[in-house]
Amino acid sequence: MILCCGEALIDMLPRETTEGLAAFAPHAGGAVFNTAIALGRLGARAGLFTGMSRDLFGQMLERALDGSYVDHGRALRSDRPTTLAFVTLSRGQARYAFYDENTAGRMLEPKDLPDLGADVGALFFGGISLVAEPCGSAYEALMLREAPARVTMIDPNIRPGFITDEAAYRARLDRMIGAADIVKLSDEDMAWLDGGAGGTLAERARALLARGPRVVIVTEGAKGATGHTARRQVHVPAPSVTVADTVGAGDTFNAGVLCALHRHDLLTRPALADLSEAALRSALSLGVHAAAVTVSRAGANPPRADELA
Repeated sequence: MILCCGEALIDMLPRETTEGLAAFAPHAGGAVFNTAIALGRLGARAGLFTGMSRDLFGQMLERALDGSYVDHGRALRSDRPTTLAFVTLSRGQARYAFYDENTAGRMLEPKDLPDLGADVGALFFGGISLVAEPCGSAYEALMLREAPARVTMIDPNIRPGFITDEAAYRARLDRMIGAADIVKLSDEDMAWLDGGAGGTLAERARALLARGPRVVIVTEGAKGATGHTARRQVHVPAPSVTVADTVGAGDTFNAGVLCALHRHDLLTRPALADLSEAALRSALSLGVHAAAVTVSRAGANPPRADELA
């Protein structure tokens, strides 16, 4: 199982009523939740560890997970409310306003961490759940606890407007990136992380590799994605599609990469240490093609395996 660890929330997506009035429609989401959904739809055995409310929105999240074959038995249930993220779109790019105080997801603590059985082979982390407390400390503790024995991947999916303590957040990302086997960053994430340091994206990716990860992947939107290992650099262009919006694109990409590695029995620490060019290209290709389907339709709606056949 690939266990996705992080936020599950409700995206309030902009809509228009039949009378032409502005409105918002609730949609199950969250970066880590979306990756779990995409993994399940692509046929990988997926699970989600998060703090989940028993309220009506929490029930919506559970139904969505069940519909995509995602195990949520490890989720910590509570009577706290569900996090809401109101989305606005500008030229297809999503911007978010979060309502997250005292929620089921945010109030997850290190003492709530589950014991993982032998069926969990890999863990995925990222999103806004690494910013807020106490859940950020909980997810960091889980990753650092499990990294020596299981594959770990992180996509920080950085939202600068949500960060309240930049120094603490940067320190957390430094520790988690150093422990991770796979690190995925958008070019915008990279610019925030290294302050636009001199050098090409490839040189900056190699600097991240030197800190510990076995694979560093940088995505550049419509330009595609580039994977870097100690010995190889592989670029895969993104398919050309008409973009509805970009909600969930990076999350779906992450699932595609993990799913491809899983399908070829490469989601192990020894295998990741020396991926072949063909294996890396295959993982990136599934990632960009799955993401292309997601951006072609409104909201985070990842494809199922038969849509990519």
